[in-house]
Amino acid sequence: MTNNLENSTDPKAKTGQLNENESKIPHVNGHIHTPYSFSAFTNVEQAFRLAAGENIKVLGINDFNTFDGYREFTEMGLKYNMYPLLNIEFMGLIAEFQRKGIRVNDPANPGRIYFSGKGMDFPVNLAGKNESKFNAVKQESLLQAKEMLEKASAYLKVFDPSLTLDYHEIMEKYTRGMLRERHIAKAIREKIYTKYSSGSDRESFLQTIFQKKEVKSSIDNLAGIENEIRSNLLKAGGPAFVKENTEAFLPLEEILEIIRSGGGIPCYPVLLDDNKGNFTEFESDKEQLLKNLQASNIFCIELIPDRNDFDIFKEFVQFFHAHGFIIIFGTEHNTPELKPLTVSARGNISLDDDLKNINYEGACIIAAHQYLRVRSKQSLNSADFSFTNTVKNDFIKLGETIISNYCSTKN
Repeated sequence: MTNNLENSTDPKAKTGQLNENESKIPHVNGHIHTPYSFSAFTNVEQAFRLAAGENIKVLGINDFNTFDGYREFTEMGLKYNMYPLLNIEFMGLIAEFQRKGIRVNDPANPGRIYFSGKGMDFPVNLAGKNESKFNAVKQESLLQAKEMLEKASAYLKVFDPSLTLDYHEIMEKYTRGMLRERHIAKAIREKIYTKYSSGSDRESFLQTIFQKKEVKSSIDNLAGIENEIRSNLLKAGGPAFVKENTEAFLPLEEILEIIRSGGGIPCYPVLLDDNKGNFTEFESDKEQLLKNLQASNIFCIELIPDRNDFDIFKEFVQFFHAHGFIIIFGTEHNTPELKPLTVSARGNISLDDDLKNINYEGACIIAAHQYLRVRSKQSLNSADFSFTNTVKNDFIKLGETIISNYCSTKN
């Protein structure tokens, strides 16, 4: 594959340094979920409005198993002069790791792997078997959620016959076509709060359906209550739990094929340390992790830093950056909690300029990739693409120009 960008003569581009002063590095959030899967946002525009208030210049959609939000997301990007990154997230399974008890980036489920595609085509055209596999995964996920909803409704009716959950009503009111556990938890919480008006009555009923377990969140903490409903009713051991069909989880190799066929850059979401300093087996040795990713021709990683200790996070990021990886950060917003969109490490510790610069570099590369996919279908997603430092730095320079022009356009 030829490289159209090698004629760059800007010495800063050749060293990977951006044309921004450290104090003026554009803010980037490369990973948020929207109501097209589940998120803290009421609608897509709310995410952009809040991001604009925090002076974010690049925002990335990263919904589970769906491209459906791309059109609205790009429209909001134009409206708010914010560059949109078009991403997707899958849940897969590495069967060998499951048998051996090796956790990847899901701390509770050995073999389970979350995996993203960055800079997908718009519109996405999956050909043949890839489209069939993608649609099958969506359908299996929907069927599992529907069965869970039915079990939850039957369970609630035992304690209060007036509390029913209607599938079609919930799909219409709470979703954009993809039903997930968090939609069900939200619907249950709203049904209870509508029926019971006082805080004490709400808490008493919740304790009853939690099988006498204490309600830990304040009754006014809606996000906390919904999380407790999900944990006590919908997760393993809960009365409405439904085991997921293994057909809803593709092998990693098939996920990579779908991402590449849809024009995207395969990107491994790093879990890193938990609040006790623990790591999964797959991520415990960063040098081995590097080798494993390189062996699968994966040279892009993303992190949600508010899960991580700042020092551990920074050392890890610098290590992968030194090995030429595309790196980008986000906030996820895949829970009911409406937290800030500005990326920070655990404990609300701000990123330093070095980390902000690495994040912006990643956004620039993905932006350049999206641009070139539209113009020529050349990209960074092909298995035979040689991602040299020269190529990386030329992509950074092109992406910086694209983002700058996009954000300064008068609509």
